Amino acid sequence: MTLSPLDEYPIHQAPISMRHVATSDRNFYDRYYFNAHPSTDELFAVFSIGQYPNLGVQDGFLMVADATDHRVVRASRALTLDRMDTSCGPLRIEVVEPLQVVRVVCEEGDRGLACDMTWTGAIPAHEEPGQVMRLNERQTFDSMRYAQTGRWEGWLEVAGTRHEVTPDHWWGSRDRSWGIRPVGEPEPPGIQGARPLEGFYWIYCPMQFDEFSILCIYQDQPDGSPVVRQAVRVWPDGRTDDLGTPTIDIRFEEGTRNALGATWHLTDEGKPLDIDVEVLLPVHLSKATGYGSEPDWRHGMWQGDLVVQDLHFDLTDPEVLASIWGIKESVSRFTCGEHVGHGLFEWLLIGRHDPSGWTGW
Repeated sequence: MTLSPLDEYPIHQAPISMRHVATSDRNFYDRYYFNAHPSTDELFAVFSIGQYPNLGVQDGFLMVADATDHRVVRASRALTLDRMDTSCGPLRIEVVEPLQVVRVVCEEGDRGLACDMTWTGAIPAHEEPGQVMRLNERQTFDSMRYAQTGRWEGWLEVAGTRHEVTPDHWWGSRDRSWGIRPVGEPEPPGIQGARPLEGFYWIYCPMQFDEFSILCIYQDQPDGSPVVRQAVRVWPDGRTDDLGTPTIDIRFEEGTRNALGATWHLTDEGKPLDIDVEVLLPVHLSKATGYGSEPDWRHGMWQGDLVVQDLHFDLTDPEVLASIWGIKESVSRFTCGEHVGHGLFEWLLIGRHDPSGWTGW
C-alpha cells in the first residue's frame, strides 16, 4: 500500500502518493526550526523536527544553552506513511493555525529538558529567496524557505527550573525549509575527495522590533561572489519594504572568526540605514543537534526504529570546547535608529573567503 492520509486532500503536485516526493534525490528534506529567548543573555532554545522521505527517517531535537551549559534532547525514528505525524519520541509539533500559530512540545520526563510553548507570528510568514548551490557540477543545495518572527507563551523547564514563557519578552524566529541539502550518512566522496568544498560564508539575521521586523541574509561563494542577498522590512499587516542589497561589517574576537557584533548597511528609499548588532549569548547550534559536526548523529541519519537521547555538555570544560565547531547563532540586540529590538544573529564562516583574506580552514 502506498496511499497515505494526505492523499485524501486535493494537494498533489505529482502523479504519486503524498507519502513520496517528486525527486529521488536522497538529500530531500522538509524541516521545522524555531528559536526562543527572553530577549536577554539568560538562555537560548532551539526546537526542530525534520523529515527525510528518501532516507526513511524523521528526527528532531530541543536544545537549550546558556553561558556554561549546553543541553540537548534528541530523537530519531523510522518515517511512517503518515507524513502529517510530526511527533518524534517526546518531541512533537502541532499546527494550530497554519503560518501563524504553532505549538511545540517536549514531554516531561527525566531528561533535563521539557517544554510546552505556543508560537504566534508577529508578522506574516515571508518567503525568502531560494538557495541554489553546485559543487563539481552536482546540485548540493536547492531549497526554499519562509521565515517569521514571533512571540511565545507557555513554559520551558531546564534542569529542574521552570521558566514561565510570556509573549511580552519571550521572542524568537522560525523558518520552514524544504528541498535538497546534504543530509544522512556520508556518501562516497568521488570527485569531491579531490576537489572539496573550499569554504562556506553564511550570515542570517531575523530581527524583531516592537513595530516591525527586518530579515537579512548574506551568503558568499569562496571567491566572494554572491549566493543569496536579501534585506527586507516586514510589517505586521504584511507590507514589505525592500531595503536594498545588504552589506555587513563584522566585529570579531581577535585572531578568530567568532563574531562579537556587526553593523548592517542597508538602504531605505535610497537613504542609508545602518543597524548595529550586539551579540548577547552565542550558542553552538551544531553541538549534538545533527548539523554535520559529529559523525554519529546527523540530520536524516538512520538510528533505529526509535532512539531518544538526553545530552549535557559543560561549556567550561576545555575538552568540550575543543570538540565544537560549525554553525553558531546568538541572541542579539539590534539598534536601528531609535528602535531597539532582539533576535537571531547566525553565522557559519569557515574555509576560504577571498574578500576577508581567509585562505584555509
